[in-house]
Amino acid sequence: MEYEQDANAVSFVSGFILGAVLGAGIALLTAPDSGHRMRRRIRRVATDAKESAGDQLDDFAEDVKRRVDDAVHATRERFASR
Repeated sequence: MEYEQDANAVSFVSGFILGAVLGAGIALLTAPDSGHRMRRRIRRVATDAKESAGDQLDDFAEDVKRRVDDAVHATRERFASR
């Protein structure tokens, strides 16, 4: 049950970040700037989004690893006490 809530939270945050990145990209594309400046801005936003997504994925992976380790530990304790 708790894992389902976590999955829903991750889906929401991922969707929110994706929407923000797309919105920023559209805003940059419609801004009245030169092509060179615009490409540089888009590259910067894309790099920031990539880093943010990577950080979020790392955090998620650490959380999953911690939960698996906790479950393994609890299972070992349960069977050791029998």
